[in-house]
Amino acid sequence: MRGEIRLDKGDLSPLPSPKFRERGVVGGSDRPLTVVSMAYPLLPIGCDTVGGSEQVLGTLDAALVDRGHRSIVIGCEGSKVAGNLIATPACEEAPSPAAWDRAYELQWEILQRVLAAEAVDVVHLHGMDAHTRLPNPGLPLLITLHLPPFNYPEGLFRSQRPLTFFNCVSHFSRSLYPRDIPIPVIPNGVSLDRFRPGPAKEDFVLALGRICPEKGFHLALDAAKKAGLPMILGGKVPPFPEHERYFEEEIRPRLDDQRQFRGVIPFAQRIDLLARARCLAVPSLVEESSSLVAIEALACGTPVVAHPVGALPENIAQGVTGLLVGGVEEMARAFRDVVNLDPRVCRLAASERFSAEGMAQGYLDLYGQLSALHRTGKKEPVGSTGSRISH
Repeated sequence: MRGEIRLDKGDLSPLPSPKFRERGVVGGSDRPLTVVSMAYPLLPIGCDTVGGSEQVLGTLDAALVDRGHRSIVIGCEGSKVAGNLIATPACEEAPSPAAWDRAYELQWEILQRVLAAEAVDVVHLHGMDAHTRLPNPGLPLLITLHLPPFNYPEGLFRSQRPLTFFNCVSHFSRSLYPRDIPIPVIPNGVSLDRFRPGPAKEDFVLALGRICPEKGFHLALDAAKKAGLPMILGGKVPPFPEHERYFEEEIRPRLDDQRQFRGVIPFAQRIDLLARARCLAVPSLVEESSSLVAIEALACGTPVVAHPVGALPENIAQGVTGLLVGGVEEMARAFRDVVNLDPRVCRLAASERFSAEGMAQGYLDLYGQLSALHRTGKKEPVGSTGSRISH
């Protein structure tokens, strides 16, 4: 962590500037940028967290610092960032609506103080609540739509705030939003240096994620048992009654000596399991905007067996990097047949389509375009340039 500012001091001292490394070209300019990023106020940012948007923010923060830019992250205690972290209180138990409201309000107050104290080029919001508290006009604001449209209000795109822009993380997600609004697509990416293939595959199925009904992990457990294969399930049971009930009623009864629940798996162990597994199971029952864990698996040379929902058919090449299936019977057969897929092809697909470097370049290009619009006062669509930006 490059620096952390805690809030019990009552004031916000100027943040230290990093020593710039080789300056990268951003939007046609070699000027280093200062970017303020925020995600959900009660979920930590970093590699060990379960949330995809928190992992994406952490990867992007590291890329900004590595390329000589200044990254300021407003996130809860326990976040691990490469830039400057302004830490807000964490919450270990299920937060009440009032606790969420207080957390959002504190996060908003901090953002206002940062913008008053620092020369910021772009504000980047990753949280579902991004639309509820927008910074005052003057700076470019980018909102990454990590979630499907029903999570946002109908008036999201009718904001009167100037210099407010959006992007999606998959073409499937982009297809759900109005076509007349310029919303570029920047696919999520992972660090290919950290997620790497292992020496050999082992005979177990792996599933990772939040333990909740819409993820469908009970179906993967049924399929693994039907296929006669061991399965490891890792993830966090969110501290909410419906999620805890799902675990007790649908997951725990399906566990045995061969089908195990490991809880939250630390980052290094997660990489190791992804590299050794015969396949990753993604039995999601909802249309995912993206599946970061599927991308991690491909980077580790591990094929994916998944339901063909949301962006998964976009990310998984049927019969090449994975098998898309329609139910428990098909999933069980796929668990057996997936050994016929080549791990080298999976790794190649990840390196060509889902690298952290490619994702970072897409956002840096977009930051550069937004900053240029702010400096020049032009009003034009963004997202027409950049190696990872497309409509």
